[in-house]
Amino acid sequence: MEYKTLGNTGLLVSTLCFGTMTIAGDDETALSENGAIWKSIGNVGQAGSDELIKASFDAGINFFDTADVYSEGRSETALGQSFKNLNIARKDVVIATKVYGRVGPGRNDVGASRGHIMDAVDASLKRLQTDHIDLYQIHGNDILTPIEETLNALDTLVRSGKVRYIGVSNWQTWKIAKALAISEFRNLARFDTLQAYYSIAGRDLEREIVPLLEAEKTGLLVWSPLAGGLLSGKFSRENQKPEDSRRSNFDFPIVDKERTWKILDVIAPIAKAHNCSAARVSLAWLLAKPVVTSIIIGAKRPDQLADNIAAVDLKLSSEELKQLDEVSTLPPEYPGWMLPFQGANRLDPKIPRPGTVSAEEK
Repeated sequence: MEYKTLGNTGLLVSTLCFGTMTIAGDDETALSENGAIWKSIGNVGQAGSDELIKASFDAGINFFDTADVYSEGRSETALGQSFKNLNIARKDVVIATKVYGRVGPGRNDVGASRGHIMDAVDASLKRLQTDHIDLYQIHGNDILTPIEETLNALDTLVRSGKVRYIGVSNWQTWKIAKALAISEFRNLARFDTLQAYYSIAGRDLEREIVPLLEAEKTGLLVWSPLAGGLLSGKFSRENQKPEDSRRSNFDFPIVDKERTWKILDVIAPIAKAHNCSAARVSLAWLLAKPVVTSIIIGAKRPDQLADNIAAVDLKLSSEELKQLDEVSTLPPEYPGWMLPFQGANRLDPKIPRPGTVSAEEK
């Protein structure tokens, strides 16, 4: 297993993160009318959770991601209980969870307001059976709450010790940039990570978000790296709705299917050459991206988990990466296509850059 710092911090996390969206959706009696959704996503019980988390930990994964809405809180409960059952020391794992989604019928049981955040963090701590959350993330974009209110609430949690680092998920580029600027100006805890959708079939964040993350040294945590199972190897032009795949019933995230079939056509011979799955090649492609801090994997079975973990040992050649990059390249979009056109003369090799020494001066 390889490790990277969590954004611009000194905390080391494994480049694969075990995601718990797939666990604790099996007990229908404890679920509301939305229970069917979580059961379709993952119906792994406590014993299965223990098995998957032990396999992850034994493989070197120290990073575990959940959310208060996953299986209506029972995912957090199962994760915390697994650590207890397996006698895994709290100091040896990095726990990430999220706040924003609806957790009750009340008008304020949702969002990123100070009131909801303060209530939600205590509930998450209780379910996780811990006194602190390593990474607390805002799970979505709250159209009502001012950014300043959210950041002040998160800063309070960091100063109190209940939370050690903060992150955000599924925000627009401009809003992330604004939040980072507010945090710097007001000396508040800043977002150390962004959790976002990224896969070889969905590279949209490369347009604006990736350059921002690189400039601000903000970590990237990837969700749905296999595009909701579309890159698992089960799907193809000929078999677009396999019976044993969640995506056949829950078509998410949004993906250009025709473009994906072309990508899978290129992945197939590469996977064959390495004697591995299409999923493993897809994960290895992401792991080769310097901007990626950690990839969240959400396996439901030990064999799926083992195959995903094996991606850290798969090193694609420069030619293979080039083939995958080319077939999955984003279509041109303004102002992206204008930037290299206008910037070409700024890269004239005859013009020395600041701090460089010309051949004559040498």
